[in-house]
Amino acid sequence: MPENHGTVNNGTPERLRSLDVLRGFDMFWIIGGKPVVLGLVALFSVEASNWLGDRLHHPEWHGFEPYDLIFPLFLFIAGVSTVYSVANRMAKGDSRASLQRHCIQRGLTLVLLGMLYNGLLSRDLASTDGWGEMRYASVLGRIGLAYMFAALIAANTQWRAQVIWVVGLLVGYWAALRFIPVPEFGASDLYPGHTLTDYIDRHIVPGKLYKDVRDPEGLFAVIPAIATALLGCLTGQWLRRDDVDGKKKSGFMAIAGLICLGLAWLWNIDFPINKNLWSSSFVLNCAGWSLLLLSLFYLVIDVWQFRKGTLFFTVIGANSILIYMAPRFLNFDYTNERLFSGILSLAGEHRTLLLAVTLLTIKWFLLFYLYRKKIFLKV
Repeated sequence: MPENHGTVNNGTPERLRSLDVLRGFDMFWIIGGKPVVLGLVALFSVEASNWLGDRLHHPEWHGFEPYDLIFPLFLFIAGVSTVYSVANRMAKGDSRASLQRHCIQRGLTLVLLGMLYNGLLSRDLASTDGWGEMRYASVLGRIGLAYMFAALIAANTQWRAQVIWVVGLLVGYWAALRFIPVPEFGASDLYPGHTLTDYIDRHIVPGKLYKDVRDPEGLFAVIPAIATALLGCLTGQWLRRDDVDGKKKSGFMAIAGLICLGLAWLWNIDFPINKNLWSSSFVLNCAGWSLLLLSLFYLVIDVWQFRKGTLFFTVIGANSILIYMAPRFLNFDYTNERLFSGILSLAGEHRTLLLAVTLLTIKWFLLFYLYRKKIFLKV
């Protein structure tokens, strides 16, 4: 990562604890935290639990709910982490060519892991039908490709060029969907299945799409997702500066987050916030919330040094890819039922909540064991 004329720390960078905690907080919601929180809230108010449940679902098309933030926040964090990873490797003497090879290898490995998550090993790939029925697009694939291109851009440009890249990617993606006509539907048609994004995915993504005529993790929307990761890279460079104190860093991140939210809501008028399309307004909206969250976590954990209780999320974040992949290979539900069958039989009306708590407990203690043994899935 190019240095900013001596204004960043040139030594071996320390790991941001707040980043690890925020990553764990993000993953908590998809490894079992959602049903636990909803169940606990329901003990006090079913109405409040129902309202929160609506916030923890993805809108079918246009719109935004907090649950939509999980995926882009992870990608944003990956961008921030990239700055520290690259700086650390360069401090150890790695060449720029080796760094670029590492970025490409890591990105493609994530694409492969995404295919494994989608059941690659369970397909009869000896037959044409086996390949044709396979879904190749995935969350990990989107992260891998977006991270790879963002890391290559960030490793070879200064921050001003990266800002230009972000603007170019977002404006270019908007212009493509607005002005390039799609056969049968024309230009500017943002109805599901009618967009340029959906049309291109139908023609270039092999196998089957998640929604038959479209895929929320398709290939064309990698373009704006690169901007999500690049915004994380820019944030990482800001955090590495040693000429700005921690409180100012946190404050500027919060201000930048509010600016991104304002721009997103303005752009939403013409280009709706839409996770399925990863619309340009969606990128800015998620960047805004990501900056606000990181600003808060950074201030509390790294500036104020308040770290009590953060181990819970740190453990989850330390092996985020592993715990995301694990349910495809380990039957946690069966293990949960077998280990806690006696307790669960006595739970009565609270059985569902207790089942969610024990399932999350099993996953967390597995991660804690790996954390204590310093066993991490490195990609």
